[in-house]
Amino acid sequence: MSEAAERLADIQAHIAGAAQRAQRRAGDIHLIAVSKTHDAQAIRPLIAAGQRHFGENRVQEAAAKWPELRAETPDIVLHLIGQLQSNKAEEAVALFDAIHSLDRSSLVKALARACQTAGKQPILFIQVNIGDEEQKGGCSVAELPALLAEAKEAGLTVEGLMAIPPADVEPAPYFALLDELAERHALPLRSMGMSADYETAVTLGATHVRVGTALFGSR
Repeated sequence: MSEAAERLADIQAHIAGAAQRAQRRAGDIHLIAVSKTHDAQAIRPLIAAGQRHFGENRVQEAAAKWPELRAETPDIVLHLIGQLQSNKAEEAVALFDAIHSLDRSSLVKALARACQTAGKQPILFIQVNIGDEEQKGGCSVAELPALLAEAKEAGLTVEGLMAIPPADVEPAPYFALLDELAERHALPLRSMGMSADYETAVTLGATHVRVGTALFGSR
């Protein structure tokens, strides 16, 4: 096995173990390889090892490297996991299969226009600022119902919630809260958990975990 294949198999085994502990099916959990700042040369070994879901933070960076990679491997699923500027909505809808960072009214309007123009809609997650941190994107927990209603009225289908818990604290209560919010609003998808805490996220309902360092190594 290549080094990339070994890292991938190790993480998949940990996901499967966490799923089993939570009496969940490992197949219901999508591993997103966070490929931001990594070039095609670093990404190809993971694709060769069978990884298909990848996450990028910036529209421009993704546009520079993914068209070629997707031409080689058409079943790649590309996720935008970083903040999205409203003026990039059209490009994002054209490029990505899922957008995890819908978090404000202006972006609802921009995405609705872009989806109508493109005649398609990516899978959409609303990002929730689960720890109420000023420096982070995401709507507040209190704003979530109104944003969901606005998205529905604009013709968008939101399928899940995304969150990044505060750093250096126990993430489990924040994952549990996101799971509870998704359940309350009948949303099937939960994007939560990264390299340091994805197993905890899986035990608490994550359907999508976003793993970069553990797959690609330290930058």
